[in-house]
Amino acid sequence: MTTKRHTPGGQALTELVLAVFRLNGRLLAAGDRLVSDLGLTSARWQVLGAIALAPSPQPVAWLARSMGLNRQGVQRIVNEMAEDGLVELRPNPNHRRAHLVALTRRGQDAFETASALQVPWANALAKGFSPEELAAMTRIAKLLSERLDKSA
Repeated sequence: MTTKRHTPGGQALTELVLAVFRLNGRLLAAGDRLVSDLGLTSARWQVLGAIALAPSPQPVAWLARSMGLNRQGVQRIVNEMAEDGLVELRPNPNHRRAHLVALTRRGQDAFETASALQVPWANALAKGFSPEELAAMTRIAKLLSERLDKSA
């Protein structure tokens, strides 16, 4: 059996993927610490953000797709947040069962407070990087996401 080897680009991408996995874990842990006093987790904060930044209330499946997550996981979080009064489910005129998810006043307040906590944290974390370096990383991450979407 012949062992396949990475091209230099494939090896560099593999190292990037491993670094992103480690970074993701650290970002989730840091996010949990940042918003824990608000009764949020990184996962809840992420879903609140997707709802807050959507142009209008969206069904769970659309929210999940926009975040690159599975619908079932987002549905579980939405259900928990609805019980806690952070979101409300509204009738969807286009679909009987796929309700639209909207922030309640409490959810909007939680998102705004979390966002206010994020600003000094992000500013401190960004020290030593130029905006151009971070923009280049963002472009690469978006392009890789698009390629993964096309290959799925």
